[in-house]
Amino acid sequence: MDTQEFIPIAIFCRQHSVEQSFISSLQEFGLVNITMINEAEYMPLDQLKETEKLVRLYRDLGLNMEGIDVVVRLLHRIKEMQQQITLMDNRLCFYEINE
Repeated sequence: MDTQEFIPIAIFCRQHSVEQSFISSLQEFGLVNITMINEAEYMPLDQLKETEKLVRLYRDLGLNMEGIDVVVRLLHRIKEMQQQITLMDNRLCFYEINE
């Protein structure tokens, strides 16, 4: 597996001043994926931005894992609802134009 598509968890934790147990907890809640490569833990680079957001929720707002999980789920639901509203708005515009 190509390690250029991943960032070592140890480096991420050192750069963001968080414990590796924090990342393990995020994995337990299903918020990040951790991959073992050559007996070291790695995170996919495409999850880097989202994981940094989770670190900010933890550090800046003082949220625990349960709180972070709730916020992530609510943000996901809001995004889905916004997509549905956009789709419905587009359909409505289509019908208004064709009248």
